[in-house]
Amino acid sequence: MKRSSRRTFLKKSAGAVVAGGALLHPDALSVTTASAAVPAPAGPLEATIDVRKVGEPITKYMYGMFLEQLADLVYRSLWSEMLDDRKFYFPVNSAPEKKMGPRFRRMRLRKWRPVGGDQFVVMDKDNPYVGEHSPRITLGGATARGIQQSGLALQKGKVYTGRAILAGTPGAKVKVSLVWGTGAGDRQTVTVSHLRSDYAKFPLKFTAQTNTEDGRLEILGTGQGSFHIGTVSLMPTDNIDGWRPDTTRLLRELNSGFYRLPGGNFISDHNWRDAIGRDRDKRAPTWDYAWHFMQPNDVGMDEFMTLCKLLNVEPYVTVNAGLGEADSAAALVEYTNGSVHTRLGARRAANGHPEPYHVKFWDIGNEMYGFWQIGHTYLRYYVLKHNAFAKAMRKVDPSITLVACGAMPDEMTVTGNALLTTGQSQAKYGSEADWTGGMLAKCWGNFDGIAEHWYCRSGMRYDLNVGNRDPFPLGSTTTLPSNYGYVPVKESLVDWARRPSNRVRLKSEAWHEYQKRFPAMKDKKVFLAIDEWAYTGTRPNLKLALCYALVFHEMFRHTDFLKMSAFTFGISCLDFNSTEAIYNSTGQLFKFYREHFGTLPVEVTGNSPQPAPKWPVGGDQPKVNAGSPTYPLDVSAALTSDRKFLTVAIVNPTESAHKIALNIEGVKVGGKPSVWQMTGASLDAADVLGQKPQIEIRENQIREAVSALTIAPIRINIYAFELVGMA
Repeated sequence: MKRSSRRTFLKKSAGAVVAGGALLHPDALSVTTASAAVPAPAGPLEATIDVRKVGEPITKYMYGMFLEQLADLVYRSLWSEMLDDRKFYFPVNSAPEKKMGPRFRRMRLRKWRPVGGDQFVVMDKDNPYVGEHSPRITLGGATARGIQQSGLALQKGKVYTGRAILAGTPGAKVKVSLVWGTGAGDRQTVTVSHLRSDYAKFPLKFTAQTNTEDGRLEILGTGQGSFHIGTVSLMPTDNIDGWRPDTTRLLRELNSGFYRLPGGNFISDHNWRDAIGRDRDKRAPTWDYAWHFMQPNDVGMDEFMTLCKLLNVEPYVTVNAGLGEADSAAALVEYTNGSVHTRLGARRAANGHPEPYHVKFWDIGNEMYGFWQIGHTYLRYYVLKHNAFAKAMRKVDPSITLVACGAMPDEMTVTGNALLTTGQSQAKYGSEADWTGGMLAKCWGNFDGIAEHWYCRSGMRYDLNVGNRDPFPLGSTTTLPSNYGYVPVKESLVDWARRPSNRVRLKSEAWHEYQKRFPAMKDKKVFLAIDEWAYTGTRPNLKLALCYALVFHEMFRHTDFLKMSAFTFGISCLDFNSTEAIYNSTGQLFKFYREHFGTLPVEVTGNSPQPAPKWPVGGDQPKVNAGSPTYPLDVSAALTSDRKFLTVAIVNPTESAHKIALNIEGVKVGGKPSVWQMTGASLDAADVLGQKPQIEIRENQIREAVSALTIAPIRINIYAFELVGMA
């Protein structure tokens, strides 16, 4: 994920955008939809589907997800631990809570508060259990002193278990209580009477007697002397190896194929060894300098492998090519894939996982082209680093699939890296600003695929002229002016919806250019992985679902080289709180296509080409607009893997109904065709936790002839035709 080192000019998330260093509410960047109707084609709209022309399969990896250890993207949302800062990275005092993390996804960590006065809680550096210090509480006889953390969501009748690691003088008596109300009886307490000078583990078990969003855990002591708190943990007992059962169940049902993890910008300053070990309590918390966030290190490689198993997906691991070294990356390969007879495979077994994880996909570095990335360097030096990583990792396991960090001219241009590198806003093929071209030229043989990222911002477009007018001496800074190169734009709904799929189209145009420059790409079957992508500045709703359906269609048109994609973020498919979760519109869409659309794409032609670009080609504008030649509708078709059905997806990203004739060639269809429809009452229709669902998905029989289908406004239809023979 992208960031600037001092002033953020481009950030992204599922629900917010940072512009000019300030967090803007998504509504502040809402697109102005033109009221004029979309021009109709000259004649009746037609789509010809030739079942004889079958493309490369749409693999399960096309529906992949990206997950980064940032804010609530892992902790709280997926990981079941209820307590923040359970290893006491921060001092325990009465200072106000502060939000942490980047502006686009801030999170308020719940603080531990002193009970009885700040002066009685000291962060002891001489006797820490883990990390740099542990709280020591000085006792005052019968007056209870200690610490507490509030803001815990509790459910009536639910059992919560955990542990407290405590040490103390012989005269100390400690009570650990879970509190759910203000009455004297609104709590359960575990009493610890026999403390020792060395730390010991004490089990905790509570059953909440009411629902509350403001439960509290208290650790209070009485008597003489003092006591130390090493760590504390509290989880609902229905956790699955530490993971939430509700959110993981929903994500599993998306059938995503793979998850790219654990980062992200986070990875460039992360040492994987900090987050392994059978005893999670002894993993010291660390500071994440990429996102300015505390990492408790409860979730590491072993936990992520368990998560992938729970989600029934393959792991796609990104290694630290920022401050990390080739030897460390190779060691991680041995830890995950090595047998128990290897040094690090034996260490994995000692940590409770004797079977190798057999991780196939490995990503060397995250956005190393970006000036925001920790450890970023010039392309001419980075290629040496990549080659060293690839050779060291393959020496450990020659069977792994390596994906190199790329950035085509579109990405280098819109992020400002071309301007910082060459002094020109538009990246040119073969220049220092052509990161992907440089990787192909200097790292050939040391990768199997190229990773690309793209993010679009609602209501904004990149302007080449504006980008070229931002003056500063070349090489004088690692920051860019606020909102570099971007200008507000008013667009029709169909143009707004097509903007992200245009970035996919740009990748395809560049890929074909690279194939001309490096013909061996086809023979070696070098593939493209778009392993981060999203539309920012707009909330998950039907409008966004229309857009993401168009992205799917554009990716399906390029399966000859586009083999993997990872949406940012996996958890962004859900609307969730501390105890519940549902699919939002994005999750609904992923599930919709995964369950109902085929896997063998077939050719679609039509009689209504996409209109010519409105803006100068370059930056985020391709030479040819994305979409099928059935404007303003977008049509994609695919056979099921058993070739018994033809599925046809039609997106209507307009506020008017449109008729279209389907001409199916090369096969006979029969039976009673079905259609699955995804729609809502308005563009703003959304599924929000605790509210009545607004997104509707229903199945119907087709009642009209395929030669005259009517596609209702703001609708996504997937048709299924049974094949009964060749035409």
